[in-house]
Amino acid sequence: MSLDLNKVPPGLVRLSKTASVSLAKNGLSGQRAAVYLVLDKSGSMDPFYRNGSVQKLAEQSLGLSANLDDDGTVPVIYFHSTALPPVDVELSAYQGVIARTSAAVGWGGTNYSNAINSVVRHYRESGASDPALVIFQSDGDPQDRAAAEKAIKEASSLPLFWAFVGFGAKEFLGFLRKLDDLKVGGFGGRKVDNASFYHAENPLATSDEDLYDGITHEFAGWLKAARSKGILR
Repeated sequence: MSLDLNKVPPGLVRLSKTASVSLAKNGLSGQRAAVYLVLDKSGSMDPFYRNGSVQKLAEQSLGLSANLDDDGTVPVIYFHSTALPPVDVELSAYQGVIARTSAAVGWGGTNYSNAINSVVRHYRESGASDPALVIFQSDGDPQDRAAAEKAIKEASSLPLFWAFVGFGAKEFLGFLRKLDDLKVGGFGGRKVDNASFYHAENPLATSDEDLYDGITHEFAGWLKAARSKGILR
């Protein structure tokens, strides 16, 4: 059972309803999943924090979570050269959440593997039985490419789906696309296709419908593949 939309704050009702439509398109009504939000805090991200793009993505993530997860909480993980401990964000505290939770987070480089491994560790320690949908945002390629690729491959045997969301110019997002397209099966390949990529060049101009459709379409396909491989029951 998803969260009762009557309990969703008024400012998130429209997003929750839009997410519900996208889920229904892909046969995901009633699907349960924990939603994570992983946010790039590298120096180049500063404009996206200042103009509200990151806050918008946080609200979109909460709107999706309202349909998938009944606890009304999204763990948010900031990363740059390292990954910070998860911060639990509740639906009721969505306003100004990025300014509030990111204020003490410094700026740094771009290392994906620490953030990926942080999600894996948090999920395992949570004891969750439902799958997890991880919205992973970045605006540029990382310094730890080999480690990031290895981490995503290893995570393909777990009930975690990685929805990569790229902000800004596409020429800086080649590695996110590569992670989406990593080999499946065979020696050195992923157990299943456990990732998607959605390009939000101008996040403020990206419609909620497009973002949700970009995430939910491949999430639905992953659920089927994960069940067929015994990753999900």
